[in-house]
Amino acid sequence: MARQFHAVRVAGKAPRTDAPLVVYLNHPGWWDPLICLVLARHYFPNHRHYAPMDAPQLERYRVFHNLGFFAVEKNSRRGAIQFLRGAEAALAQPRAVLWVTAQGRFADVRERPLQLEPGVAHLAQRLPGAVFVPLALEYAFWNERFPEALARWGEPVATAEMLEQKLEETQTALAAASQRRDAGDFTTILEGSAGVGGFYDWWRRMRAGWRGEKFQKEHES
Repeated sequence: MARQFHAVRVAGKAPRTDAPLVVYLNHPGWWDPLICLVLARHYFPNHRHYAPMDAPQLERYRVFHNLGFFAVEKNSRRGAIQFLRGAEAALAQPRAVLWVTAQGRFADVRERPLQLEPGVAHLAQRLPGAVFVPLALEYAFWNERFPEALARWGEPVATAEMLEQKLEETQTALAAASQRRDAGDFTTILEGSAGVGGFYDWWRRMRAGWRGEKFQKEHES
């Protein structure tokens, strides 16, 4: 995955709790589950991680079976029951983290008002002892050939009625940081691909050699 992004950068403070933790996030693209795996390994290396996934997609990408994903049927009563039962079983495990793409579909990061699937709110009502934390994701092209994978942790949510509001606020804060295009606003947890590539990078390398300088493949350098 590191070959697909210039870097994975994170803003905000990750939650620190031994209570059952639900990380609910927006769903801008296909890479979201893999970005969550990177975040899980970085911030919660000693926890058990679980996530629901559309049953046909989980069958198609069987690698996710061994990564804590469990199948649910989308847009059905049966699927809603599968989600709640699977989530409750997962969160009953010690040091458990449940990751949920709460919109239930791919959605543009600028979409407003934010609408989440009802399952997350139902879960919050059923598990008052769990901690629910919003996570915003966004993919942005800055100064390199490959995009930046950007994430921002939000504040823990006090009530189920505030789930949408807090995720929307976290997305808005991430969008503002993305527009500033300043890596200093983030903590970089994974370095990926850099450079523009092709003839342009070849020319830059040659120019650095003529000047007696060290070649830096990052375009912004």
